[in-house]
Amino acid sequence: MESIVLNDKTILVTGAAGFIGANLVLRLLSETNGAKIIGVDNCNDYYDPTLKDYRLQLIDEAAKTSRSSWTFIRGSIADKALIDRVFTEYKPNVVVNLAAQAGVRYSIDHPDVYIESNIIGFYNILEACRHSYDGGAKGVEHLVYASSSSVYGGNKKVPFSTNDKVDNPVSLYAATKKSNELLAHAYSKLYNIPSTGLRFFTVYGPAGRPDMFYYSATQKLVRGETIQIFNYGDMKRDFTYVDDIVEGVLRVMQGAPERKNGEDGLPVPPYAVYNIGGGQPENLLDYITTLQEELVRAGVLPGDYDFEVHKKLVPMQPGDVPVTYADSDALEWDYGFRPQIGIREGLRKFAEWYKEYYG
Repeated sequence: MESIVLNDKTILVTGAAGFIGANLVLRLLSETNGAKIIGVDNCNDYYDPTLKDYRLQLIDEAAKTSRSSWTFIRGSIADKALIDRVFTEYKPNVVVNLAAQAGVRYSIDHPDVYIESNIIGFYNILEACRHSYDGGAKGVEHLVYASSSSVYGGNKKVPFSTNDKVDNPVSLYAATKKSNELLAHAYSKLYNIPSTGLRFFTVYGPAGRPDMFYYSATQKLVRGETIQIFNYGDMKRDFTYVDDIVEGVLRVMQGAPERKNGEDGLPVPPYAVYNIGGGQPENLLDYITTLQEELVRAGVLPGDYDFEVHKKLVPMQPGDVPVTYADSDALEWDYGFRPQIGIREGLRKFAEWYKEYYG
């Protein structure tokens, strides 16, 4: 593994106004010295853009006291001319591609945005990385990109291991994420680009994505609406708190797969894929109970709120899977890290943030 010190490096983070991207940028601003952090995000309206503006404001505040610099560029990774310009102008050493159209359910009715962002956009990033070595330039030292636990589809074997076959996606979203891994492997092999894919498992936390269950359920309960619990509550999810995800990303950024040649004299692809998940699948009904308790504790909902009236058990929906469960052993072996934060602590932080943000 090639060690990379992030101080004084130029770091490109795509999806920088997104949930994970913004939290990563905040960590980089607080912990690096002399780095140039470049953020790209199209700030689309897949969910409330004011939340993205809020995250960008937090970043702008943090940048004022940081020993590293921050530059934000509003645009899409699907815009090839823009991405080529960013790479030519800033010459990033480390690239973290978190920009993607997220969501399993949305992909069923809006396939085109997934192809545009997750396939075309990622291709543009790979091409820009490839050409960063033109003319003998040092170029990109490490490309880190977001994959997803959804690539495991309906796999019955648990926990999910990166050694498992993942050839049966049950949503277009999952298919695009698996495609990212395949494209990255080909580019790593052909152009010797050190790349690491990270399969994220159900990320949650303050200022998260409103389309995620914990957030949308909270909003419905606050409005006195009924929340639907799919598969009659018989679901298990490996929920991963955002700080754990960011810690994992940061560590991976600093250790790139090593470039070396095989017996044929050609590059062995400097390529890796890891799971980042809590490693403790939670029963959905237990998760909901904990969420309710923390919403009451934070004063988001009154103590006498009748939750039973506002819950409805419904069948499984298309594209969903009954269980996600990460085997994160490889991440621990290679980077000395395993997610630590339990759902009680994580949901408490979310509930307290929600109370403050929505007043």
